[in-house]
Amino acid sequence: MNRPRFQHGFFSRHKRKKGPEVWVYRWREIDAKGKPKMRALVIGSVKQYATETAAWKAVSTLRLDINHYTSRPEGMPETFEQLVQHYRMVELDLEKESERKGYQTKQGYESYLRTHIVPRWGEYRLREITAVAVERWLGGIKLANATKSKFKYVMSDVYQHGIRYGWLTSEENPILAVRQSAKRERVTEPLEAWEFRALMLKLPHKMRVIGIVAATTGLRISEVLGLKWKDIDWKSLQMDVTRSVVDGIVGKCKTETSRRPVPIDQFTANELAEWKTVACYAQSDDWAFASEKTSGRMPPWADTLLDRHLQPAAKRAGITKWVGFHTFRHTYSTLLKANNEDVKVVQELMRHANITTTMNIYTKALTPAKRETQSRVVDVLLDRSRNGENAAESAA
Repeated sequence: MNRPRFQHGFFSRHKRKKGPEVWVYRWREIDAKGKPKMRALVIGSVKQYATETAAWKAVSTLRLDINHYTSRPEGMPETFEQLVQHYRMVELDLEKESERKGYQTKQGYESYLRTHIVPRWGEYRLREITAVAVERWLGGIKLANATKSKFKYVMSDVYQHGIRYGWLTSEENPILAVRQSAKRERVTEPLEAWEFRALMLKLPHKMRVIGIVAATTGLRISEVLGLKWKDIDWKSLQMDVTRSVVDGIVGKCKTETSRRPVPIDQFTANELAEWKTVACYAQSDDWAFASEKTSGRMPPWADTLLDRHLQPAAKRAGITKWVGFHTFRHTYSTLLKANNEDVKVVQELMRHANITTTMNIYTKALTPAKRETQSRVVDVLLDRSRNGENAAESAA
C-alpha cells in the first residue's frame, strides 16, 4: 500500500445567497474503510481574510491535523508555538466535552500557555528547548511552587501531544528531566470550631447554608453549587451529588468516586429546608443556591462569593488565617481524623478516588456508620451535645 502523501488542500471563494462571500477550505479525508472523501470547511468571510495568504495562515493548524499520518517535514510543527496551536485545537476546545480534561482544567492550561509559556518559548524550535533552560526559567519566576509545577506539566503535555502524533520520538520530551518542586508554600489551614461558628454568624443566609453544607459534608464548592432541590432526599437524609458547576459551566464531578450519594446530618437538612422556604427558586428542578442575577438559570460563581462574602466575613470574625471554600473541606477532613474515625468511613465520606489518600485497607463502610461519623463532626463544629441539647441554634 502506498504511503499517504502530504496534502495542502485548496481554497475557493463561495458566494452565499445571504451574507458576505466566504473562503471555503477543501481537503481529502480517509474514511473508516480507507477510502478518500472530500471535506469542506468555511474558514471565514472575505472581509475577515482579505487575501488568500491570510486565509492560508488561518488554516495552518488544521493542516497539521489532517496530515498527522505523514512524517514529511511539511506535516510537522517546527516551533513550540505551532505545536501549542495544534494542542489547543485538539485538547483545549472549551466547547467540546472531554473524558481527559474538564472545563476548568482546559481553562487553566490555556491561561498558563497564553500568559507565561508561549511568550517565553513560543519562537523556539521544538528540539532547541532544553531541560536546564526551562529549569532556570522556572527558578526565576516569582510564583508559588505549585503554579510553576503546573507550567512544567503543561509544557510536558504539549510535548507528549507531539509524540502521540509522531512528530517527536518518545525520547524527545526535555521537560521530563526538569526538576521543579510542587511543595506548597502556603498550607491550607483548617478552621477551629470556634472560628467556624464565628464565621457563620457573619455570613448572610444563603452563604451560611453553603458554608454549613460544605463543612458538614466535605463537598467541594463546585459540587455544592451544583446541587438542585431534587437531589436532596429528606427522608433518608442523603444527597445525590451528580454534577459540578465551575464558572457557569455545568459538568461532571471530579471523579467517579465523587458521584456517590452523600449522607447529611439532621441539622444540615434542617438548614437546607429553612433556606428553601425563603429561596426565590424552590422548585424541584431549581438550583438549591440559584443566582438572582441570572433569574435562577444558574448558581453564582464561586470566586464572586469568595470575594464578596466569605473573605470579608472571615475578616469581620477576627480570623487571621486565609479562608477559602476548600478550607471547609480541610476542616471536615481534619475533624474526621481527630475523632479517630474508621479510615474506610473517612475515605468514603471524603470520596477520595485514590485509595492511598486514606489508606484503603478496610471493608466497605455502611451508611449508618458514615452518618454517625459525620454527625460527630457536626457536634464539634456547632458545639452540639449528644443528649438532645443543641447549642447550634446560636449559629443559625
